[in-house]
Amino acid sequence: MSEINVRQALNDALREEMEADPTVMMMGCDIGVRGGPFGVTLGLQKQFGAKRVKDTPISEPGYTGAAVGAAATGLRPVIEILYSDWLTLCTDQIVNMAAKMRYMFGGKVNMPLVIRAPFGAGGGVAAQHSQSFEAWFNHIPGLKVVAPITPYDVKGMLKAAIRDDNPVMFFEHKRSYQMKGEVPEGDYIVPFGKAAIRREGTDVTIVSYSMISIRAQNAAKELEKEGISCEVIDLRSILPLDYETVMSSIAKTNRVVVCQEANLRGGLAGDIVAEIIDRGFDLLDAPPVRVGAPNVPMPYNAGLEAICIPDEENIKEAVRKVMSND
Repeated sequence: MSEINVRQALNDALREEMEADPTVMMMGCDIGVRGGPFGVTLGLQKQFGAKRVKDTPISEPGYTGAAVGAAATGLRPVIEILYSDWLTLCTDQIVNMAAKMRYMFGGKVNMPLVIRAPFGAGGGVAAQHSQSFEAWFNHIPGLKVVAPITPYDVKGMLKAAIRDDNPVMFFEHKRSYQMKGEVPEGDYIVPFGKAAIRREGTDVTIVSYSMISIRAQNAAKELEKEGISCEVIDLRSILPLDYETVMSSIAKTNRVVVCQEANLRGGLAGDIVAEIIDRGFDLLDAPPVRVGAPNVPMPYNAGLEAICIPDEENIKEAVRKVMSND
């Protein structure tokens, strides 16, 4: 085992998969010499050449469409959208082409396409660089959607995504790249559709993913001092989603708080709560509670931004609320 940060874990996953499979290639704006806006791909163009690590013009629809064609004709492209906010520019290529291709061709065409998209708020990058659109793509049949947060998970899930014959939306929290953790030296993958229980508890289940799962763990530690035992689930994979682990936890705790960093309206938390009620209404001793950002654009001002990003205090308040409802 070695301790590395999320940035290095992603870089290692890309390098190892490109070394192992000559059909793996990359496209994106500034991914070559610069290594992308967060330095994730730094050094890969030097190692593999400009034909396999392609710097593209600032045209998300252009290079996403090219990647769809490349995937349909035998390559395994990994593309980087500089900020997930700009997925809006290539939604047609993702939703109407990549997601539908295998179905519309009767399974005769594979679509091994990975779309890496840094998402989430923090750092004062304002309304057009702070959005979380994972719920949009959860709505689309044909896509897989993942949002890992630890170095171990981001490396294993990126390798799994590259090997998958379906299009995968790979969301990386833009404030996570310096986070460190232990990663095995050898080859491994983390399969989709399997959540991780980050902290065991008996009173409340906290369902979360990506950066807010870290905040949930911190909140759980503080709530333990109040005598509240929280079980914290990091979904890791959004589509498919591991409802078996979620429902097994709720069967034990009988209470649930579902957290997301995205704006609360129309988010994953509401969809997850609805599914929990469908699957196990009788397990619940209190109504589920959601945590998310207010329905406003993310402010540039640091103080206002901090108010809008769901944090440990918001999670603790939600847990106290669900504990007070019998």
